[in-house]
Amino acid sequence: MRLLLALILVVLVAGTAPAKEIEGVKVEPQVTVNSETLQLNGSGIRKKFFIKVYVGSLYAKKRLASGPEALHDSGDKLVRMDFLHSVEKDKIVDAFQEGLRNNAPDLVDSAEAKKFLSLITDDFKRGDQVDIFLGGDGTVMVKHNGKPLGTLASRPFATAILAIYVGDKPADATLKKGMLGK
Repeated sequence: MRLLLALILVVLVAGTAPAKEIEGVKVEPQVTVNSETLQLNGSGIRKKFFIKVYVGSLYAKKRLASGPEALHDSGDKLVRMDFLHSVEKDKIVDAFQEGLRNNAPDLVDSAEAKKFLSLITDDFKRGDQVDIFLGGDGTVMVKHNGKPLGTLASRPFATAILAIYVGDKPADATLKKGMLGK
């Protein structure tokens, strides 16, 4: 009986994992998007030269241990960026274009890429949170500080966006490791 109670207690405590903190950003152990609960797969810091730009986190339905596994997984995912440094709109657009050029060159000039990039209308300031929901059905939904910026639907494009973070040529290799929980 004691063993059973101890096991129940361990399960209850493990199920209520507290948020971790990275560079002052509270990284939640799980998020709910469209009534789906996604678990934190991993997180890390995106650096550009010596500047810490944002804390990036990947949430998924199941544990994803490698880039190929993440890119081939058909479940819902969320990429969350909590900005540590302000970034101008033009630089954000350039960064996404570069990420697409490096990981999905055939989609750089696509209608989906143009629509996605048109959603970015403001600078991202220190303290801002940007969510990119990548649905298993190909839905790509972007939010800036909780405000929906827009949605598009393309499974190949959703995969291309994820590849910017965990593909063969990620924007930041250290961030990729962090997002994959390594």
